[in-house]
Amino acid sequence: MARFALRLTADDPVSATEAASSFYWLSDRARSSFYSSVDPYLSDFGPVPPRNVDLVRIALTALAADRSVHRAGRGSNWNQRHFELEIPVSDPGPWARAAAALQHVLALLSGDTWELSFVPQPDRAPFTTAPLASAPARVVLLSGGADSALGAVHSRRHLAEGEHHLLLSHFSNTMLPPIQKHIAAEAMRLVPGGAQEHRIVRLSRRTRRIDGTPYPSEPTTRSRSLLFIALGLAVASLHHVPLWIPENGFASLNPPLGPERLGSLSTRTTHPAFLQDLSAAATAAGAHAVLENPFARHTKGEMFQQAAGFLGAEKASAFLSATHSCGLTGQRAHSIPAQRQCGVCFGCVLRRASFTAANLRDRTDYIAPSSDAAVQDWLRRSSVEQPVRNLLRRGIRNRDLIALDLPHTYPLREARDLCVRGLKDLRSLYP
Repeated sequence: MARFALRLTADDPVSATEAASSFYWLSDRARSSFYSSVDPYLSDFGPVPPRNVDLVRIALTALAADRSVHRAGRGSNWNQRHFELEIPVSDPGPWARAAAALQHVLALLSGDTWELSFVPQPDRAPFTTAPLASAPARVVLLSGGADSALGAVHSRRHLAEGEHHLLLSHFSNTMLPPIQKHIAAEAMRLVPGGAQEHRIVRLSRRTRRIDGTPYPSEPTTRSRSLLFIALGLAVASLHHVPLWIPENGFASLNPPLGPERLGSLSTRTTHPAFLQDLSAAATAAGAHAVLENPFARHTKGEMFQQAAGFLGAEKASAFLSATHSCGLTGQRAHSIPAQRQCGVCFGCVLRRASFTAANLRDRTDYIAPSSDAAVQDWLRRSSVEQPVRNLLRRGIRNRDLIALDLPHTYPLREARDLCVRGLKDLRSLYP
C-alpha cells in the first residue's frame, strides 16, 4: 500500500516519513514538488469555482502518486497497486460523499485500487483577477495528437458568427509545446473565422522531492489524462461551457489486443464509461463537469477521410503529419530526439493505418525500421504490430465486447460496428 498527501504549505511540521510521502504544491513555485505554470488555487486562470480547483488537486495528486510507485510486472492486472491519498479541498464533505465514485473512476483509468480522503485547505490570502473575457463557445483539449488537432479544426468549422473557442494544452515533456503551438496556428490558418485563444499549462511532478532526494519514476502514468481533463474543466467552469475531448471512438472503446492487454496496459482516456462516471462523480461533488467527445462514433481513419474532404488531400496530409501520436518513451536513451515517433506503438500503428485508410500521404519521420541493432531491439520489444495482426485474424468476438465494460446506454451493436470499422482501418495497413 502506498500513502501520499498533497500539501499546499511547507510550514506545518510533519515527520520525515510524512515529508517523504508528501507532494508540495506551493505558491512559491521554485520550492514546489511540481513544475507548474499555475498556482494551487488556479488564480492564473481567473476565479475558478472552488470545486473545480479541488478536482485539479485530486487529479494532480493521483498522477504524482501514479508516477511514484513502480509497477512490478505484467499480466491482466499488471501487479495492481493500492493507493491511499489525502487531498486538501475547499469543503471535504461533498468530496467525501463522492469518494467511492471517484475511486471507481481512477480504478477504471489506471487498473489500480484507490482510497481517497479529504482535509480542509489552508487559509489563503484574498486575490483579485482581471475581468473575465467573453465566454467561448467551448473549451477544446489540444494535446498535440492528430485527434485533438482535428478537434480544433472541427470546432472552428462549427463556430457560429461572432463565436470563438479556447484551446487548452497541457505538457510535462518540453518537446510538446512547439507542436501544440504549431497545430493551433495551423487550425486557425486552415479554417478562417472566429477568434481563438490558446493556453498552454505546465503541471507535472519534479524528479526530486523538495529535500533533494529522487522520486521513483514509473513511466506508464495512465492517470495523466485525468489531470488534463480536470484542467480543461477548470477553464470551462469559468463560463459554464462544455469541454471537448476529441478522440476517435475506436480507441475510446479500447478493445483488448489480447488477454494480456487489459487494465493499465491500454488507455481508457475517453472510454464512454470513464467520461460518464467522471462527469457524474464530479457533478455530484458540485464541480462543473460537462464533457463531450465529438468523435465518439468515428474511427480515426474516418476522421482523416473527413479532413481530406474539407481541407484537401495535400493540406490534410501536411497538417496531420505535423501532429504527435506516439506513446513510447525512451528515445533519448538511444540519442534519438524525443519528438521522433516510433511507428510501432498502438498510437503510431493506428495513426499509420488511418493515413493509409484515408489515402493520405504520411510524412511522419518514424524511427522504425532502424539500422541500429540496439534501437531495433528496443522497437521490437515495444511493438504492438504482432498483437494487432492477431486481433485482425480473430476479429471482434462477443467476449471482447463484454470486456469493453460499456455503460448500459451504449448499445453493443453500435460498439461492434465501430470496432469492425476500426479493424478495417487497421487492415489497410496489414492486409
